[in-house]
Amino acid sequence: MKPVLDSPNPETYKKLTTLVKIVSVVLPIAVAVLFGLKLNIDWPFDVYYLPFANAVLNGSCALFLIGALFAAKSKKIVLHTRLIYAAMLFSLIFLVIYILYHVTTGHTGFGGQGTTRTIYFALLISHIILAAIQAPFVLFAFLYGYTGQIEKHRKLVKFSFPIWLYVSVTGVICYAMIAPYYPSNIFQ
Repeated sequence: MKPVLDSPNPETYKKLTTLVKIVSVVLPIAVAVLFGLKLNIDWPFDVYYLPFANAVLNGSCALFLIGALFAAKSKKIVLHTRLIYAAMLFSLIFLVIYILYHVTTGHTGFGGQGTTRTIYFALLISHIILAAIQAPFVLFAFLYGYTGQIEKHRKLVKFSFPIWLYVSVTGVICYAMIAPYYPSNIFQ
């Protein structure tokens, strides 16, 4: 496996940059628009498995990111690349499941009170805001690594990595906190 694209030609790089810019703008808008839709799907399984699946995807993504950091610091670039590809894939699968779940079921209210409620909403709000703005940072960091622009990649990753990791970890925490309030708790 080739870890990065060596010396991309300017036309290829320009196309990839344009694609990253388009995805960075369209993605949050599309998610916001999709939240306004309500689809009536008769799932062949308990739909409340989907948030659990997303928590597993988020947790796995966090582990891939931590592994990728250690691999990069150990100069194991092929391993770093593979772990980042896995994190990107799991994030994409997460996004698809997240959208499918929310356009078919709506939102679940958090039933906790007091300090627990404050902590939950602080985590949830910061999670949502950072998830909404992380796409361009992650995508450009990926692009720079993919195209061999290592200095640009390193510079951007110092900012994008902690955001992506925070979003992944808080996704799991928020799921664990709200899971008891789903109409169908899969752990009962």
